[in-house]
Amino acid sequence: MARDYDSQLLESVAVRRRRMRDALLFGAQRGRRTVDERLGKLFAGIAITAVLCAGCVGWSFLQSNLAKQKAEQKKQEQQQEQMYNPSGDSGSPTPAAGGTRQATDNR
Repeated sequence: MARDYDSQLLESVAVRRRRMRDALLFGAQRGRRTVDERLGKLFAGIAITAVLCAGCVGWSFLQSNLAKQKAEQKKQEQQQEQMYNPSGDSGSPTPAAGGTRQATDNR
């Protein structure tokens, strides 16, 4: 019987502490608590969405700049290649215009 009384006493103390804490945190207007929680969640959602959007824009900007740099580098390489090989030769020998070489000597 003594154990039941002790457990009831501990439980009632825990309930009283929780009620006191809620009263301290939320005041007498407990109905406003749900509105405040909803507004907090709304602002947190907006902040998270803004951060995600900024991240997507930043990633897109970075990808765009890298693509531009690659295109410029390729263009510069082509210009340098044209400067060193003005005839358009790519360094490999080309076959003669007639295909095979024919002998013109009839001796």
